[in-house]
Amino acid sequence: MSTVPRMLDAVRSVKVKLGLLILASVLVAILVVSLGRDAGVAAWVSVPVTLALALGVTQLLAVGMTSPLREMTEAARRMTAGDYSVQVAATSSDEVGQLARAFNRMSADLAAVDRQRRDLVANVSHELRTPLAALTALLENLADGVVPTTPDALLAALAQAERLSALAGDLLDLARVDAGKAPLTVAPVPVGALLTEVAAEIQEATASTGRGVAMTVASPDDLVVSADPQRLRQLVTNLLENAVRHSPAGGVVAVSAYAVAEGWRLEVQDAGPGIAPADREHVFERFGTLTDPTTSGGGGTGLGLAIARWVTDLHGGSIAFVDPPAGTPGALVRVDLPLAPRPILSPRPPEVTMVSTGPTNIPAPPIPVAAPSPTIDDLFGRFWPENGLGPQLKALGAALTVGVLAALVIPDRDFGLGTTLVLLAAGGAVLTFARHRRTPFTLGCAALCAALALVPMLRDADWIIVPCLLAGGALCVAGITHGRTLPAFVLAGISWPLAGLRGLPLLGRTLGALGSVGNGAAIARTVLWSVLGLVVFGVLFASADAVFAEWTDALVPDLGLDTVIPRVFFAFFVSGVVLAATYLGLNPPNIAGPSSTPRPVAHRFEWLAPVLLVDAVFVAFLVAQATVVFGGHDYLQRTTGLTYAEYVHQGFGQLTFATVLTLLVVWAAARKAPVATASDRTWLRGSLGLLCVATLVVVASALYRMDLYQDAYGFSRLRLLVDVFEGWLGVLVLTVMAAGIGLRAAWLPRTALLTGASVLLGLALLNPDAWIARHNLDRYEQTGKVDWTYLQRLSDDAVPTLVDRLSGDERLCALADPYADPPYVLEPRDWLEWNLGSHRAASAAAGLTVPASGPGSACNGVLASAP
Repeated sequence: MSTVPRMLDAVRSVKVKLGLLILASVLVAILVVSLGRDAGVAAWVSVPVTLALALGVTQLLAVGMTSPLREMTEAARRMTAGDYSVQVAATSSDEVGQLARAFNRMSADLAAVDRQRRDLVANVSHELRTPLAALTALLENLADGVVPTTPDALLAALAQAERLSALAGDLLDLARVDAGKAPLTVAPVPVGALLTEVAAEIQEATASTGRGVAMTVASPDDLVVSADPQRLRQLVTNLLENAVRHSPAGGVVAVSAYAVAEGWRLEVQDAGPGIAPADREHVFERFGTLTDPTTSGGGGTGLGLAIARWVTDLHGGSIAFVDPPAGTPGALVRVDLPLAPRPILSPRPPEVTMVSTGPTNIPAPPIPVAAPSPTIDDLFGRFWPENGLGPQLKALGAALTVGVLAALVIPDRDFGLGTTLVLLAAGGAVLTFARHRRTPFTLGCAALCAALALVPMLRDADWIIVPCLLAGGALCVAGITHGRTLPAFVLAGISWPLAGLRGLPLLGRTLGALGSVGNGAAIARTVLWSVLGLVVFGVLFASADAVFAEWTDALVPDLGLDTVIPRVFFAFFVSGVVLAATYLGLNPPNIAGPSSTPRPVAHRFEWLAPVLLVDAVFVAFLVAQATVVFGGHDYLQRTTGLTYAEYVHQGFGQLTFATVLTLLVVWAAARKAPVATASDRTWLRGSLGLLCVATLVVVASALYRMDLYQDAYGFSRLRLLVDVFEGWLGVLVLTVMAAGIGLRAAWLPRTALLTGASVLLGLALLNPDAWIARHNLDRYEQTGKVDWTYLQRLSDDAVPTLVDRLSGDERLCALADPYADPPYVLEPRDWLEWNLGSHRAASAAAGLTVPASGPGSACNGVLASAP
């Protein structure tokens, strides 16, 4: 049974519940958005936090609305397998709760019917076996001549046959009960005459057994009722036969009938051992006999009293065993009937499922249905199943710890040492709980991620730090999900934000398990007293000692209300990101998907002809390039009317795009080309190898064009990135050629990912801003041309190069901040913002007061003289 608290159970309408759920979610979203806006929280932080909290409130309030439906679905599945003992939670007061209670009643009814069916088979088999065995043995003795054919022997056989006939009649009656096909034929019935007649018949039938049970009948002569004579006789017969059966030899069965208010009453009392109050209701069940070993009657089909209750119900009456008069033995059954049959106002409650416990029977406790799988499990289906993950308290604690650390370290600070510390802590938390943490690929990704996390501590240039962080995130999800193909890497990246939704059931189980953690109260008290002691004594010592106060200010951020709210937002955001990545590692999705086997074409020309045409185009392009190289600038201008600088700028983007398309052509051809014969493999290697070689020449041409363009127009970050990207494409072409030699390419996607991250890391280690500054100054020394404004916008990483290569006003102008007012002075940063680039810049520019480059600054003369 679900133990999740259901906060809207008291609401009696599903519509009202939905309205309250929407209202609560909207109010939470408005409140959180307002707090974030007033506190100046960035939208990229506040929006995910708002959505997560609103979704959490919705999940918390909706779980009680949907869990009964999921439980009923699970219970229905178990019932189709024959388990009718399940029960669902029915705590709410709305329509779903009413449905759950009706479902439970239906389950109890089906359980009772199923139990009766099994009892019917078992008891009928037992009841039939006894007379059949006796009759078979008697007939065999008669046939073999062991027993002479006498009237007594035939009477014994007749008695067994009559017992079988009586059982068959009772079963037919019960079949009519179950089918509802038992209409009443009402007529006046003199009760006294009926009782006397039935009692005489039964007494005469039992006289031959030698038991000698006597009967007394007491009924007024004027008691005439409207009833079905046949059914009423069946009722009296069954009650008297039951009383005789359970009375000892020489006992007396008393039968009485008399008028009562709004009807009449029939009472039958035997002289047997009686019935315990706990068993009085159960004897009316089918085959609910209570055989007493001290009586000699025994036997019976166990259906007589069930039929008696059915006849009573048909007439609109009631039947029950009551306490006999004081001082008298036996059992007393009382039947209250109307003077005329009336319809039954309400059906009899379903029979209670019984469990045999020896001499008595007790009701079987309902078996609660197992907790159903959350709706989210069905939403993600086979793509993302969850394989029995238990509460992850350590993972939750690690994510919250990283979130708190990030909230204390990162807000209001630039990239630096603090960023690296948070990244390493987050990566360690994710790797600790990853399922594939020990595989070589995951460990390689983890090592590269750690190296990329060091970039904020080494460099000051945001434009290189941000791509390194994004590459680290891509490596992280690829490593913990153990992807192998490019689509798998893409799906892994998409799955990271989706993990926040997929992991909600596990988060709910983890939060629910917090209350069951051993020593939870002791841990909470320890944390509370520790924090209190730290705050109190920290404040006292900070107010008593100036040095200690400086240390405290450096370690503890400003916790005013205007800074607490953004830090809380940031803590939630980072904790959610880390928790989603942790869930991704704990339970990676099925990103591999169904394996697709390449389907080669039937004829070689179908793939070879397009590839050879592409080869021809590449060869023609290379011939054109050679013509330009050997023809020189005059030939180019005479032929195209373009200068060499315009020519190289015009085609660089197209060459880069052509390189990417070439890789796609190689991939498509390799999937479609058959490799069954040596000839097939030779053609494949030759045609694609020629294409790859031509592509390498194109890559070299593109890099050469960019080099010429930079010589003409200067060096910039974008041009350097394009150079690096084109070079990486050349590396990919080389790896494709290596794969083509052995015709094995499964390792290519992971190699492309790792080499791409490695190239980006290498660019960061190169110190790109310093490289750009150095090459622009080289160009300035050769041509006298430089973009001073662009140099001013470079990060602190370029400051040592600018200070070393320039002097005088040129140095001050190159270091000026074009956006600063008043003039910007290079100063050491907060220790959590420390990075190697800013530290070296501060050392190199120590003592320099750098002016702003606005109107009236010292840079105006330099800028005016710039070409």
